Amino acid sequence: MNTTMNVNFNRYSLDPIIDKVRATLKTHELDEPGKYARWIWQNKEQSRDLGVNAYGCADALNILYTIGDFPSTEEERCGWIKNMQALQVPETGEFPEGTHFVLHTTAHCIAALELLDQKPLYPVKFVEKYLEKENLYHLLDHLDWLKSPWNNSHIGAGIYVSLVLSGMADSEWKKWYFDWLYQEADPETGMWRKGFVKAPGTAPFLWHMAGTFHYLFNHEYEKMPLRYPEKLVDSCLDIFYETPPEDLGQNTGFLEIDWIYCINRAFRQCGHRASEVKQACADFARRLYEYLMSIDTATHDGFNDLHSLFGTVCALAELSQSVYGIYEVERPLRLVLDRRPFI
Repeated sequence: MNTTMNVNFNRYSLDPIIDKVRATLKTHELDEPGKYARWIWQNKEQSRDLGVNAYGCADALNILYTIGDFPSTEEERCGWIKNMQALQVPETGEFPEGTHFVLHTTAHCIAALELLDQKPLYPVKFVEKYLEKENLYHLLDHLDWLKSPWNNSHIGAGIYVSLVLSGMADSEWKKWYFDWLYQEADPETGMWRKGFVKAPGTAPFLWHMAGTFHYLFNHEYEKMPLRYPEKLVDSCLDIFYETPPEDLGQNTGFLEIDWIYCINRAFRQCGHRASEVKQACADFARRLYEYLMSIDTATHDGFNDLHSLFGTVCALAELSQSVYGIYEVERPLRLVLDRRPFI
């Protein structure tokens, strides 16, 4: 498929932005390989932990992988492995942090360790009960699909990543998981979960898309087909053109990777509305590029939160492969989701 068919776009050099990403990583680096702060200044609430942080460490490693600066020497790798594994609580298997569900942080750290071809040191005991089908289905069925589909998708996707990447789940368990999601896909929007996406009093449509993203990257990892990919393409185009949030594509964080990944990966499965999809991706790539070039990255709060910065770098990586040639960069970006699930 010609990914630039009937698409108008200019080319943009990412090197100035990637140089600023590297500079930001240096300011967050602590005293040993694999030790990073998530933040380097305090917020108004004085609630930030400015020391070594699970998201600081995991996101730094993810970013280094994405931009082509991944640790390569044995000494570096050993330092990263030691310090990443030290974040785990031996008794429970949790990787705690405090700003997210512990299942999100745990899945995020396990996924970062996978980049180093490593697993957590200890069994992820706090989720062992979900290896039983009844408990897994109870968990998925009782997530808050109405009011908090985005936030709760961290649990619904994180349970898969924590059990699969740690080596605790087998093929039968994975079949249960994807069978449930297949049955619960929404035929009107292509999102999860049917009966909730457009129900009265539900969360904003954008939040349902962001929640869907987390289940989608698990499907991509297992090469599982979506039930309604054409409908997901339609939904993403509606978000971009008909009801666009004012700051989508003009922010640091995860909504940008959520949208571009959903539309690009759904499109790959069905080829639906090809020219419209490619033009939307090109327009989005320009919007995000111009925004990132406009901010003072040394003082921007989001750019200096390594977790939100990682989301932005992921969006640039996915945009690079959604419209070939739109971004020029010295080292081609590698999306971590093309290796393993979860961000």
